[in-house]
Amino acid sequence: MDYTSQSAFLATAKTTLAKGPMAVVLVEDLVEVESTLRHHLAAGFRTMVVYAPEALVLPEDLSAQIHRIPWDMHREGALTAALNPLIAAAPPGTWLYYCFNAEYLFHPFCEHRNVREMLAFHTEERRFAMLTYVVDLYAPDLVKNPNGVNLDEAMLDRAGYYALGRPDPANHNHPRERQLDFFGGLRWRFDEHIPAARRKIDRIALFRTAPGLELRPDHRLNNEELNTYACPWHNNLTAAIVSFRVAKALKRNPGSTYDIPSFVWHNSERFSWTGQQLMDLGLMEPGQWF
Repeated sequence: MDYTSQSAFLATAKTTLAKGPMAVVLVEDLVEVESTLRHHLAAGFRTMVVYAPEALVLPEDLSAQIHRIPWDMHREGALTAALNPLIAAAPPGTWLYYCFNAEYLFHPFCEHRNVREMLAFHTEERRFAMLTYVVDLYAPDLVKNPNGVNLDEAMLDRAGYYALGRPDPANHNHPRERQLDFFGGLRWRFDEHIPAARRKIDRIALFRTAPGLELRPDHRLNNEELNTYACPWHNNLTAAIVSFRVAKALKRNPGSTYDIPSFVWHNSERFSWTGQQLMDLGLMEPGQWF
């Protein structure tokens, strides 16, 4: 269903968002929008909200399964302006996931279990948010694919990921408990073209709505416990979002596109589009879920 504005959608949100979990897709350009939406519908999300430009045209069958809100993702503060009113309007306790177009969620055992099963287990563990790692994908041939995107031949980095303690300014910059800043992928290899504030690959992309909860521009929440990667007693589930977003940006930006003839290096590997490959590479954690 199409809505004339965000306000028009929010007026129906209590009913529209009553069935969770919900996926929110933020459309920045027209690249691989349809594949993004179909991937997340197939993953098991019951409700899908799409913030998209007017120029986007979708097949009728897909349009019938989504709630579409007109939106310009290039305006200042577009991410938080889209999501925070949605968080406030949704029934408390609703699982919400968000991503951008040309991004695809994978979770442990996703070949056999859907996202609802995973979130049910995560809820039983009394976890109210889930850390996701944004794993860069890229086309191997930038002459054939000058925007850096090719789903059939997608590559990822099998090495080069690391974590640093996250300093707490309120506690003399000592590391926060159970919080880390994660780095790797294209943001690490081509960091001279990436602003320092955008080099991290961690994102709290799955969380339960609650009164007063807000998303910050750095993809963290205003409740610090929800920004942790695990509970105090054992490791918890994490998930991965494979993403062409950085590849697109590096090839779209005149300041970087001519400096990067190829994204491929000795640690590149063909992506198999399976969660098992991501677990084997250590890019997501099954926790206690077997």
